[in-house]
Amino acid sequence: MEHAAPPAWVMLAYLISGVFFILALRGLSSPATSQQGNRFGMAGMLIAVVTTLVTHEVASLPEILGAIFIGGGIGWVTARKIAMTDMPQLVAAFHSLVGMAAVLVAAAAFLNPEAFGINGADGLINPVSRVEMGLGIAIGAITFSGSVIAFLKLAGKMSGAPIMLPMRHVINLGTLTAILGLIGYFTVDQSPWIFWTITALAFVIGFLLIIPIGGADMPVVVSMLNSYSGWAAAAMGFTLHNTAMIITGALVGSSGAILSYIMCKAMNRSFISVIAGGFGAEAAATGGPAKEQRPWKRGSAEDAAYMMQQAESVIIVPGYGMAVAQAQHILREMADVLKKQGVSVKYAIHPVAGRMPGHMNVLLAEAQVPYDEVFELEDINSEFAQTDVAFIIGANDVVNPAAKTDKTSPIYGMPVFDVDKAKTVFFVKRSMGGVGYAGVDNDVFYMDQTMMLLADAKKMCEDIVKALQH
Repeated sequence: MEHAAPPAWVMLAYLISGVFFILALRGLSSPATSQQGNRFGMAGMLIAVVTTLVTHEVASLPEILGAIFIGGGIGWVTARKIAMTDMPQLVAAFHSLVGMAAVLVAAAAFLNPEAFGINGADGLINPVSRVEMGLGIAIGAITFSGSVIAFLKLAGKMSGAPIMLPMRHVINLGTLTAILGLIGYFTVDQSPWIFWTITALAFVIGFLLIIPIGGADMPVVVSMLNSYSGWAAAAMGFTLHNTAMIITGALVGSSGAILSYIMCKAMNRSFISVIAGGFGAEAAATGGPAKEQRPWKRGSAEDAAYMMQQAESVIIVPGYGMAVAQAQHILREMADVLKKQGVSVKYAIHPVAGRMPGHMNVLLAEAQVPYDEVFELEDINSEFAQTDVAFIIGANDVVNPAAKTDKTSPIYGMPVFDVDKAKTVFFVKRSMGGVGYAGVDNDVFYMDQTMMLLADAKKMCEDIVKALQH
């Protein structure tokens, strides 16, 4: 059956909704305008949902309102209770829901094609709709299962280290080839076994793709899954003949792909190398190189307080360790005390610091750190040579000079902060035994100007604040 074209006002409403989504993305590009960007996104989604409900007889009004109430209630409670440090796994969980939604919509369209208006004159599903359906359910299933693994890794429910399966490349390539082949065959034969086999294989490949990826690559994984969820929504938009879904899905998919490219560029890695295996996977699989027994200096909170009080400038480099310790608030308090004493304080944020794109920015914004004190790598890296103190809290790989000097290092070529050029370096970490997710030692630990502050990041900052105030 031919699907009737929607009225002009519906197309206009969807267009306005799409404009709001574009404005939302524009607003979210800067912390200063992110709240306004969120409001634009909410307005666009409201217009799209109301327009769809008015023009489609999908269910009775009480059922719709009940679903909105339940879903909105869950979202409201989750947003109120979730800690900002848990935001990466929450984002991964949201992506899994988008993927499963695409799977369920595709399954509903396959089981009842007449209701979706995708039948041809012969009573069979249109070949083009079968392609859209096959791609939608494949991308959606991959997004769901991949996001579940990402959630488990980020939440600490399973090891964040790469899990290397034997012959994984052959298995992954064979499974992906089988999925594409079956989607092609689905255009000439809509037998149920083909549809459900595509679904099952897509769920499997989602697990297989994410399991070998280590914690240091999680920013790329999160943005990649974000992109997948967008393309799944766009594919389902074609099946449902819903312009808003196509626009929204394309925006999310393309922006996620661009963000993944930016993340890969920040690590000097190709997208394929991230998907193929974990960051430092070989080192992790073999236990990593033996740590060198070199002399290092241990400092105290009093040492750090005294040196920073005497400094003219301090650059703070936060990392995932700060997030785990939930030290962002006391860190800002430490910076405020230093600023009152006439010290210039800036924050240096690496694109892949943390476990999702912008993780450190989100945490610092929650702690109400002024936006004009936060700088990206390319904007502040040249200042380390002139700064008095580099204060590294919970970061490791993003300040490791091996990325510039050791061609055998798994992080070689990744742009890193030049903290080794600072006059004094304070390095906050729990112990000397731990290394970053790349599994390699850090020469900064052993530099003459480095003092290791071995303690929980939050406790160390609290002690420094006490020392500064005495």
